[in-house]
Amino acid sequence: MKTGFGRNAKLVLTHLYNTKKYDIHHYCCGLNETYPEFDRLPWKSYGAIPADISNIDQRDPKIGRMIAYGSLKIDDMINEVKPDVYIGAQDIWGLDYTIEKKWFNKISCALWTTLDSLPILPKAIDVAKKAKNFWVWADFATKKMHEMDLKHVKTVHGVLDHNSFYKLKKEERSALRRSSLIEEDAFVVGFVFRNQLRKSVPNLLEGYKILKEKNPKVKFYLLLHTHFSEGWNIHRLADEFEIPHREILTTYTCKNCGVYDVKPFIGQDLDCDICSTQKSMTTTNVQHGTTEKQLNEIYNMMDCYCHPFTSGGQELPLQEAKLVELPVLTTNYSCGEDMCIDEAHSLPLEWSEYREHGTEFIKASTCPKSIAKRLNEVVKMSPKKREEMGKKARQWIIDNYSVEKVCADIEKFIDESPSLTNEEDYIELDQKNPDAKIDDSLDTEDWIISLYNNILDMEVDRNDKGFLYWKQELEENGKDRQAVHDYFKDVARQEITKKGVSLEDILDKDDDGKRLLYVIPESIGDIYLSTSLFKSLRDQYPDYNLYVACNLAFASVLAGNPYVHKVIPYIKQMDNLFWLEGKGQEKGYFEVALLSHFGTQRMINYTHHGKDKIAFNLKY
Repeated sequence: MKTGFGRNAKLVLTHLYNTKKYDIHHYCCGLNETYPEFDRLPWKSYGAIPADISNIDQRDPKIGRMIAYGSLKIDDMINEVKPDVYIGAQDIWGLDYTIEKKWFNKISCALWTTLDSLPILPKAIDVAKKAKNFWVWADFATKKMHEMDLKHVKTVHGVLDHNSFYKLKKEERSALRRSSLIEEDAFVVGFVFRNQLRKSVPNLLEGYKILKEKNPKVKFYLLLHTHFSEGWNIHRLADEFEIPHREILTTYTCKNCGVYDVKPFIGQDLDCDICSTQKSMTTTNVQHGTTEKQLNEIYNMMDCYCHPFTSGGQELPLQEAKLVELPVLTTNYSCGEDMCIDEAHSLPLEWSEYREHGTEFIKASTCPKSIAKRLNEVVKMSPKKREEMGKKARQWIIDNYSVEKVCADIEKFIDESPSLTNEEDYIELDQKNPDAKIDDSLDTEDWIISLYNNILDMEVDRNDKGFLYWKQELEENGKDRQAVHDYFKDVARQEITKKGVSLEDILDKDDDGKRLLYVIPESIGDIYLSTSLFKSLRDQYPDYNLYVACNLAFASVLAGNPYVHKVIPYIKQMDNLFWLEGKGQEKGYFEVALLSHFGTQRMINYTHHGKDKIAFNLKY
């Protein structure tokens, strides 16, 4: 993915692989384990999302998010790979679940995350206290955490390849401008960003308008390398500030041939003039965009780079623009503080504080007048001064953010980590507890949190999407508490099963030799109809405990059934009768297993156009 985490991972792993010192296993968040591109990579890669998650109820947004972050399979990975070193590089809420794992800190573990606002997220503080190695991408967060006496926190920047971003020769730059119909004497203000609300597009447009009013004889353009179909409605904002659409350039790329074009936005899914593919040209985005070489050319079309934002973890385009030796303007807050020290040679932008609703984070509203003032400084700046500033800024980035500099620190951490041979260090005893006792006297909010904590072993706060979902279900939609409780129990059972806990671990120990299994994976209708048979089964096998295997999303249908001893998760091995009942020297788990789903769900054999005549009866 063309995101900060994705680009950083590509550079770091490539460097580590090329050292020929390490056996690398890459656990890929957000990707399915069957992702076809894994075969192209030189190191071993694994998708964090199981191929089949149909059995997992994902109504709770937190469940789906944590599956994408790898929580469902991380223990399997650790047990399979048995690494000497674990580095988790992700958002803090995609890492915090590893802290309580039995293997965490027994092997050398480092959590590498971005923090973008003050005060520091309480979750990040809690995690940093438990992690021996806690790395953040920007110094502003490290300094603040050191003030909290978390002295082990250190800055490890996201990396950049300085060989991919550099200043082109004047004639090459001129040719690029001509191809995009940009006049040689025009002044181009650039901004490379994902079109998120935390990128201060309205402030930039207002500052751009003020700049134009101060310099009526100068031809200006805004080059916004972004996706026009998410986030801010850029043209609507431009209309408010009376900025002609033709002055706002953007980047189109062809999904078929990969060519790019810089021009005013005129809609998505345009036909490609080069390869003639219809509807293949779209504005750049995290899934489809330019190559590093193309992006370098786009930076070189700019005269200066302006990056106003509310907050950020590092903002890689700031460093890329400096490598191209552009004058860089940025908000002097969050990771922008790192860019605004004297050695970085930036032009700091003033801002005013506001608070983000819900989190109460301090956010920055960049002053449009400051944007206009700083841009005007660049317009008036002599070519010699621009060149001197650009060269110094480029060298500072190489000294602090290059692959060689950052990866040297990562190599040192890996090389100094001990090799482990004790297999017990890797074994994870699952902390989820479907049978945890929940205090029903708690108020709604505390009750929901207790479900997460005690049943799913998850930490949530009152701003979490999953928490807010269940609060709305209970308080506004009239959801029954028991139904919510059953949901959490089902999810816990599913995750325990998915993580490889054996069937023997789920079965009671004192009924060995007296077990009967009825298998009915789905659907809720079939499971409900099956309950009519359970009394007959009990009568036929009075000394046996009846286990029912089904998709646990439907287990609530069986709750309280007097004939069912225990509901267990259906798994694919249950399609094998010999695995269930045993064969030869294999003991099996049940004396009798009834695979009721074969004739109704696997190979339908009961329809006969409704004209069949029953030749025999089976009476239980």
